[in-house]
Amino acid sequence: FQCWPSSRIEATRCVAPLGCLYTPLKEVSASYMPQVALQYEPIRCVGNQCRAVLNPYCQVDFMSKLWTCPFCLTRNHFPPHYAENISETNLPAELIPQYGTCEYELPINPHDPYQQQQQQGSAAPAFLFVVDTCVHAEELAELADSIQQVLNLLPEDALVGLITYGTNVNVHEVGFEGCSKSFILRGDKEYETSRVAELLGISRGNQFAPPQQQHQNGGANPAAQQPALHLPSGVGKFLLPVSECSFVLENMLEDLQKDPWPVPSDKRTARCTGVALSVAMGLLDAAIPRRGGRVMLFTGGPCTSGPGAIVSRLKTEDMRSHTDLAQNKAPLHAAACEYYAKLAGRATGIDPNPKNKKSQQNQLQQQLQSGACHVVDIFACSLDQVGMLEMKTLVEATGGLMVLGDSFGQSVFKESFKRVFRRWPSEKPGDGDALMMGFAASMEVMTSREFKVSGAIGPCSSLHKMSPNVSDLEVGKGGTNAWSLGGIDPNTTIAVYFDVATATSNNNNPNKRRFLQFLTRYQHMNGRTRLRSTTLCGPWHSDPNDVSPIRASFDQEAAAILTARLAVHRTETEDVGDVLMWVDRSLIRLAAKFADYRPDDPSSFRLPHAFSIYPQFMFHLRRSPFLQLFNSSPDEASYYRYILTRENTSNSLVMIQPTLLSYSFNGPPQPTLLDSQSVRPDTILLLDTFFHVVVFHGETIAAWREMKYHQQEEHASFRQLLEAPQDDAQLIMDSRFPVPRYIVCDQHKSEARFLMAKLNPSVTHHTGEGGGGAQVFTDDVSLRVFMEHLMKLSVQS
Repeated sequence: FQCWPSSRIEATRCVAPLGCLYTPLKEVSASYMPQVALQYEPIRCVGNQCRAVLNPYCQVDFMSKLWTCPFCLTRNHFPPHYAENISETNLPAELIPQYGTCEYELPINPHDPYQQQQQQGSAAPAFLFVVDTCVHAEELAELADSIQQVLNLLPEDALVGLITYGTNVNVHEVGFEGCSKSFILRGDKEYETSRVAELLGISRGNQFAPPQQQHQNGGANPAAQQPALHLPSGVGKFLLPVSECSFVLENMLEDLQKDPWPVPSDKRTARCTGVALSVAMGLLDAAIPRRGGRVMLFTGGPCTSGPGAIVSRLKTEDMRSHTDLAQNKAPLHAAACEYYAKLAGRATGIDPNPKNKKSQQNQLQQQLQSGACHVVDIFACSLDQVGMLEMKTLVEATGGLMVLGDSFGQSVFKESFKRVFRRWPSEKPGDGDALMMGFAASMEVMTSREFKVSGAIGPCSSLHKMSPNVSDLEVGKGGTNAWSLGGIDPNTTIAVYFDVATATSNNNNPNKRRFLQFLTRYQHMNGRTRLRSTTLCGPWHSDPNDVSPIRASFDQEAAAILTARLAVHRTETEDVGDVLMWVDRSLIRLAAKFADYRPDDPSSFRLPHAFSIYPQFMFHLRRSPFLQLFNSSPDEASYYRYILTRENTSNSLVMIQPTLLSYSFNGPPQPTLLDSQSVRPDTILLLDTFFHVVVFHGETIAAWREMKYHQQEEHASFRQLLEAPQDDAQLIMDSRFPVPRYIVCDQHKSEARFLMAKLNPSVTHHTGEGGGGAQVFTDDVSLRVFMEHLMKLSVQS
């Protein structure tokens, strides 16, 4: 909703969640945001526990040079350099009315050694490749080839390193050119950061500590100390700029061989994925504790050895299934989840269960200055499960990426891996040719007094920051107004949920507005810290007898995604059947609240235009792989759900309700209903489900193609008809991450199931073919039956 009810009870009666979807790195047009980062510190409110940033909604007194914060109503003085020049005709960028979003590049602290490194141009991120050597030799060769190609996409000063693992973990010394040299660590025990540094001979020191910590350690004024600018010994030994070690690293990749340890025929390969992740994170934490970095894990099977194992090595024991998890028959699942949650705590630098408030604040300060810099990405290519379900906690807490494929030679992996390193266009001011990613991101949400923050759902972890604008009603990761995001990219989207704080409506001031501000702090690719401020304003509605302003302001696309994320979050603690019942009840209550109808008369039911397609979204959400576990493994379900909770609005809508285009001789391509009646023998359909792109040929089209009519000159139009959906499919895949699986199929053939499973079953084996189209062999109800039940239940008195 754009317009909110002004009382908590009325907000509850609106049923749909009050929230928004925020994409921190979204590219904003020049009309709404300065295109170059502002090179100074933002002006902040001095109010107690406020610290909001100056924005266009502040009331400015140009005579007395004061501005009033819209969040806490504190009057603030402008600093001298602002007060001298500011006037109604000479405004700074952050007060220009249309600039609701401003990005600041914060000045370098001259007393901070790490920021001195930035100033000297040695702050490029690190990429640590963690390779599973238990896969087949052909798979290993394909993976090595992909990594070699990616080395050419990295900035020349980016640090790279290599870890391989199987029964044990091998940390390769890329700085040693004489021969291949590596440190071998046992694969059956966990390694803390200090132990990794000790075993690898990395001197940590305190040269990257925050400046106030150096002051405490040294006992002298930090301004009088000359900061130490030397790097830890891990840089230059295990991590080197790609321009200096590409030849050595490529030779190491070419020489990779399958794990040599023998594997009995009745056992699985010993694969210590959990230990490899622990070592990789310890290496980055010891060598570059405050510099951005990515641990990129490439795995081809489940972890079977050491901490984090999800299945026994004995082949007599099967991988856990949905039924095993529901019946608590997965003996290693809980321990593995606990282990990866512990690694997530190490990566973010925040204890998930702090013991006291003082430790909370200390951890928050540490996080904002030097934590959550290292991201964990997982690229899993296997026909079996690999443990995505258990490792999801680690990836989500660090803002990492997940890609699930069948083989390292498949385009789903190869192209997706390359697109991690996409760059901004060279003409983009301030960011030209920089990689499209940020590190060490954290987000804080400021609200005016009338409403509070309930929580967030997405790739984030709570910073446990208590504030007056934190609601007692927790949704997702709640109990805070600040979250660690870790790694972010232009598609990273966080869903934030709110709660109206006032108990009763206030009719005294109909012009009262609510204010909301997002403050996202992150480490740019140039090593500098940036702060992006986005401030919004919205109206209140205080008449409980007139819901028309609220009804007209409904955003059904955003509401569908907020509801979908909430449903997916509930599946972590509730049975899927209960979540489906909650979705159904919520839809019925929403329709009963806002639809026009006569009680007990379904034929009089009319939905307002703003709600017209929301029931369709809920219909397809119920049938989606996010809430239906049939024909999917726990890993696949976890993967699909994670992608939904991190993607932007348009991509999420495609996941919930796929798009369908129809191609025929009757005219140009046109969108068509996602319905079984759209399947015709003489048409070609293009289905986009986000994860799959399907080109479906009708029976007649497929027969003409088999007769090779498209190769004859007199049938050039038929050739163009066959090529058009393939060209459009390529356009879809060119701009998407992860790259979808591309499927070309014919009617009545086996792969046609990818299309038929997504269609509304308006024609089934029960109804016959009276209405045309193709039969869908399913017992699911059609959208028509679904809407009939919705109307019947909504109008009940």
